[in-house]
Amino acid sequence: MSSKATINRLPTGVPGLDEVLGGGLPEFSFNLIAGQPGCGKTTLAHQIMFALATPERPAIYFTVLGEPPLKMLRYQQQFGFFDHTAINRSVRFVSLSEDVADGDLDLVLRRIVDEVATHNPRLVFVDSFRSVISAGDNGQSPSTRLQMFVQQLGVLMTSWQATTFLIGEYFNETDANPVFTVADGLIWLRQSVQRNSMVRKLEIMKMRGQATLPGLHTFRIDANGVRVFAPAQAVAAAGSAPDVAVPGERARLGVPALDEMLCGGLPRGYSLLVAGPSGSGKSILAASFLAEGARNGETGVLAAFEQRPNRARNPLLSELIAKGQVSLIDSHEPDLSIDEVVLLILKEVRKRQASRVVLDSLSGFELALAPTFQADFRESLLRLVSALSRAGVTVLMTSELEDRYTDLRFSPYGAAFLTDAIIVQRYIEVESRLLRVMAVVKVRASPHANELREYSIGDDGIRIGAMLPHQEGLLGGRPTRKPLADPAAPLPGDR
Repeated sequence: MSSKATINRLPTGVPGLDEVLGGGLPEFSFNLIAGQPGCGKTTLAHQIMFALATPERPAIYFTVLGEPPLKMLRYQQQFGFFDHTAINRSVRFVSLSEDVADGDLDLVLRRIVDEVATHNPRLVFVDSFRSVISAGDNGQSPSTRLQMFVQQLGVLMTSWQATTFLIGEYFNETDANPVFTVADGLIWLRQSVQRNSMVRKLEIMKMRGQATLPGLHTFRIDANGVRVFAPAQAVAAAGSAPDVAVPGERARLGVPALDEMLCGGLPRGYSLLVAGPSGSGKSILAASFLAEGARNGETGVLAAFEQRPNRARNPLLSELIAKGQVSLIDSHEPDLSIDEVVLLILKEVRKRQASRVVLDSLSGFELALAPTFQADFRESLLRLVSALSRAGVTVLMTSELEDRYTDLRFSPYGAAFLTDAIIVQRYIEVESRLLRVMAVVKVRASPHANELREYSIGDDGIRIGAMLPHQEGLLGGRPTRKPLADPAAPLPGDR
């Protein structure tokens, strides 16, 4: 019986990329990194090289560009992954610009072969191989020269027993090129600009011998290099969920009367949407939810997309953050994606072993997303809620809801079905006074009160009052009094 060959997978050193690749890069594979100019191909290649190269596994980086290697390194050394001690020890740069200038591609190949034979590298990079093809001209068509060069280079790379990378500039994946067939792996980088927003995305179009995550995956280039944001579901499934979602247990919200309306609190592991107009107390209720968890020894995570908590607005929440009982995610990164937000939240959940998460608010979250993601915001919410549910935490989300008294709405996105529970807050007018009312609309598979109750906001937070049984038409915003059998009986809404 023949045994199956084992393919060793190399960690790329690029956060999130190994998850997208399905475990790393296959050793001795022949890979193409392609995309438009400026989308991060060279940075990605350097980050992989510095992560993998060691004296025992040396790398050669061939540069074909007109600029000398020193100029390229001047920019690459600005990134956190750059290791200057590795230069000429485990990483060697070789310029092919003079060889390419002669237009003899056979000479270019011989130079590459000589360098590989001399230094015996385990990692080989050629940047950019399309420049090699464009520079040569011996009477043959560009496609013919390209095919011959790639075939010869592919055979050479296979015989070297090295993991190889060709970096090329292509504007779309439909460009006819035999290298797409020869390559074991094809990593395509894209970038799109909408108004003042720029979003980078990566796709693994091909990777022989292993299952990769399909689709486009956003990535960001910062001071540390490239960060890839794997799909939210994959990130949630990869980590171990905290053992907090015990069936039957309840997470109290910290408002006694509201917890009674919820029949003891929100079931653990549920997602709750608190929807209401501006000033109705959504953020105050969210702070109470986190404070109640802290009183019971639980850690929380607050993802703030509107105003950062401070002592003037919410002294209790600011104190919890200062004590480390609540972890604050206040990302100022431009053009956020849903997968990036989920990664930030789950990282804090695992780091803090948090059991409660607050997103304040979904309205601010939508505005923080890049325009390209706003069109699919409902699908983004589904991925967000599903990922947090898999993590086993109890989630409270707030959402700005414009009061329209001609209809009863629970979400501005038509996505109320995504959450396990809903609390709606509204304004009503009673005798020329503006009052607030609250109701528990749903708690999936759990009993709850159906009362519409008045509430107020004071220095100690939210106080739930009585029902207004002698008023009708409350949801219309301007209720009217019901006829009373005893005109002298006081009204609950009277002052």
